[in-house]
Amino acid sequence: MEITTGMVVISAAGHDQGQWFVVTDADGRFAYLADGKERRLSAPKKKNLKHIRRTDLTLDVSGLTDKRLRSTLRALSQSIAEESE
Repeated sequence: MEITTGMVVISAAGHDQGQWFVVTDADGRFAYLADGKERRLSAPKKKNLKHIRRTDLTLDVSGLTDKRLRSTLRALSQSIAEESE
């Protein structure tokens, strides 16, 4: 499972299960995730790769702000939810 910077992922385990994040960095077994609210870009969450699910979506994280990240992830999750209905 190749995880790269900018990839949009969904948490599959833990208290944040089901939440959408963007990968800010990845190394070996762990990815560093931010959602712009609970986990800011300046302090990403370290999460085991086994506990996240990839999506086919990517974002350009250079120049991205927490506010823009929040709104983008909210819009993506809503559009996916509407498509599945």
